Amino acid sequence: MFQVREDEPKYAFLQDKDSKDQNRYGKPIELTTEGDALREQSLNINNDNEIGENPNRYKQHGFYFTADNCIACHACEAACSEKNDNAGHIAFRSVGFVEGGTYPDYRRQNISMACNHCDDPVCLKGCPTRAYTKFAEYGAVLQDPDICFGCGYCTWVCPYNAPQLDPVEGTVSKCNMCVDRLEVGLKPACVSACLGNALEFGVIENTPAGREQVDAQIPGFPDPRITQPNIRFQQTKTLNRDMKRVDSTAIKYHRDDDAGNYQAVLDEKHGKTKHWGMKTLLASHENAHVMFTLTAQAVMGAFVMLVILGSLFGAPVIESLQSSSALVPLLLVMFGLMGSGLYKLNMHLGKPHRFYRGFNNLRHSPLSREIAGVSAFFAGLAGYTFFNFFDNGLTNLLAGASAILGLVGFAAGSYYMYKLYRIKARPFWDHWQTATTFYGTMLSLGGLLMAFMGSLFMSNSTQLIQYFAMVIALGLIIEAVGLLFHAKDLKSGSGEGQAAHYELSTTFGKTYWLRNALLIFNIILAVTISYTGLSGIGGILIGLFFTASLIIMAYLGRIIFYALVIPTTMPGAFFWKNKGFVDHARESGLADMQQLGVAYERHHKFDVSELRQTIKENSLADMIEQAKAIVTGK
Repeated sequence: MFQVREDEPKYAFLQDKDSKDQNRYGKPIELTTEGDALREQSLNINNDNEIGENPNRYKQHGFYFTADNCIACHACEAACSEKNDNAGHIAFRSVGFVEGGTYPDYRRQNISMACNHCDDPVCLKGCPTRAYTKFAEYGAVLQDPDICFGCGYCTWVCPYNAPQLDPVEGTVSKCNMCVDRLEVGLKPACVSACLGNALEFGVIENTPAGREQVDAQIPGFPDPRITQPNIRFQQTKTLNRDMKRVDSTAIKYHRDDDAGNYQAVLDEKHGKTKHWGMKTLLASHENAHVMFTLTAQAVMGAFVMLVILGSLFGAPVIESLQSSSALVPLLLVMFGLMGSGLYKLNMHLGKPHRFYRGFNNLRHSPLSREIAGVSAFFAGLAGYTFFNFFDNGLTNLLAGASAILGLVGFAAGSYYMYKLYRIKARPFWDHWQTATTFYGTMLSLGGLLMAFMGSLFMSNSTQLIQYFAMVIALGLIIEAVGLLFHAKDLKSGSGEGQAAHYELSTTFGKTYWLRNALLIFNIILAVTISYTGLSGIGGILIGLFFTASLIIMAYLGRIIFYALVIPTTMPGAFFWKNKGFVDHARESGLADMQQLGVAYERHHKFDVSELRQTIKENSLADMIEQAKAIVTGK
């Protein structure tokens, strides 16, 4: 157990005696009942199997933050990092601030934030590896870095910057509520270290000594309805009507007197000038996701059209392609594209050799379900490709079974590929336009793939090109409609969604309009080709130009989708937890200075020694047990 010092000050000990029955969300504060088997389990802290004697051990605990008292000394950060032996660029607790007014009426509010150990932890539901657990002990949400494979999805869904993806180690870690200290009656390290008595800790909904408020929100804190966080605030000093973030996020907080709180609104801090932003886009860490989604959607679209329109509905144009010499090369190209996209995505993980853990949370995680669906599709595609090399009754039957598996995989994989982006903490993605873009891309790039391969291997491909030109046009129109409504909704909205549209129109303004111009141009060209077809040298040149234009448009649209999103995160400081400064530090070399708390992204390097150790530690019996746990949901 954690060792209590003989000279431990009195303020470092937990003080709770009584508590309420329910919290403000209607959830019980007592997390177990008498006789529950959970009460007989030890947390095995430091391999000690003793059970803590804290009388409130099975009640939901949480942090209390008094903004009036915080002086931004960062003692809480230092104490947390020292206790958890964190690297300089990792902080489970961080202090940001918002400010408003001008001299002499200038006011600043500091915000110290760590994991809020929510009642509805979206990190736990999102994690595909089941690295997260919400414990009955103190209601702590704990994460195991040794299970994590570094996909970072929990960092996407969490509104509070709590999970920290280490760009060097390639795994996530976060605040563990200092459960080892709680077991012996001590408050978390950050609370004990707070100089201004701004941080408190205890059973949730209890009002700490010297406090009068236990509010669920203050300026700069995301909507608590997203996760039902276990943190309470006090802020009694009057703030200015507008409180601005000092980081690069184009957000400020405006007091809504009718609602009685502060609302996130747009802050046009970057001006109105349009830029290309191509350096940021091309250097984006999310290019692996761009390659995967575009290749996967192109192959999925082509496969579904090939199987459903050709084999099931008997479309003459597609039947002619199936009976031609183009079929096998087409399937091989589809298999190669899908394989390369999956490989690129897997190597994007912090720990790519742990890829098999992506199936562990089929019960909750849309990402885990997407992985399962896409894997089933890839297996169906592989079987369909292989069995089409032969032509007999058995292989035709197996090819049909593979096609069914591929279609089932497509249905699940494509749906959860869309659902995993419906994240409340990322308003730019949380829109039905994500579906129109993804399925529109399946038609446009899938149709392009079919037309391109057919024109290479079929002697008379005029009708094929015209047919798929119309399919491409349909996909582009579907995408354009979604983008039109998306832009309209974001522009007329508020907060991070409106800020994303502002960045789209300024920081990436020229690239944004280039993408839109290419989209309109490609729709017109696709419709024209569907009527006129392509013939001769001129037709070949137009076809090649159209192919390049369509691919460039798809890439620009997709990389903007990933690079632009503004999450509902906590405000940072000028240097600390500021994306603008982090990007600048990496570009300029300042990230080499460890004291700045910025690290280069290196976790994509493949660690062969760790792979060998993983294989050594995971026997066949262990893998079978993992499979049983997945099937039974335990």
